[in-house]
Amino acid sequence: MSLTEENYLKAIFFISGMEGNLVNTNAIAERLDTKAATVTDMLRKLKQKELIHYQPYKGSRLSEEGQVLAIRILRKHRLWETFLVDKLGFGWEEVHEIAEQLEHVRSQKLTERLSQYLGNPQFDPHGDPIPDERGIFPMRENLTLDKASAGEQVLVKGVKDSSPDFLSYVAKLGIRLGDEMKVIHIEPFDSSVLVSHQGEEFRLSAMACSNIYISRI
Repeated sequence: MSLTEENYLKAIFFISGMEGNLVNTNAIAERLDTKAATVTDMLRKLKQKELIHYQPYKGSRLSEEGQVLAIRILRKHRLWETFLVDKLGFGWEEVHEIAEQLEHVRSQKLTERLSQYLGNPQFDPHGDPIPDERGIFPMRENLTLDKASAGEQVLVKGVKDSSPDFLSYVAKLGIRLGDEMKVIHIEPFDSSVLVSHQGEEFRLSAMACSNIYISRI
């Protein structure tokens, strides 16, 4: 299977979710930054390989085999991100593009050795769940900081927006996965949140808070 085909399977998986909803061609084109006609050609090829179910003008979704492969690629991607941050000292805003290249390494033995070396992590540096070797995802409570109340102590569990811009913004504030924060005050006018983090107080916008996953302590 080509790298491009693997990228298409992963894109369809991300858009359709675990439910396997039908994905339209334009959504795939937007995610992969390519033309709809190019997507249509690739979908026909993937259908011939029985990796997707595809109906012109209706949409596509992964076949059982296609989903297994997509989850396997995602597992490798998130393990490599974890390795780059935990073992090589990369910032969490730096690793996505590098992991995009490393995820195409074919050796399953290497993938499982990597997982064992990292202690079989359940979540990557952004807090995204890492499927295990059977393709099963660990559960995560999708509670975001904007849902917390004043006075609550919370633990940073991940980010919803993993774009380099947002990750750089959060990194500049010194916020990392596993950090504790206390919600000091919520501004009624704009819903911005004053937090205490490692001895410092600063305010986060409502948009920023809606993109930070937490758990209550």
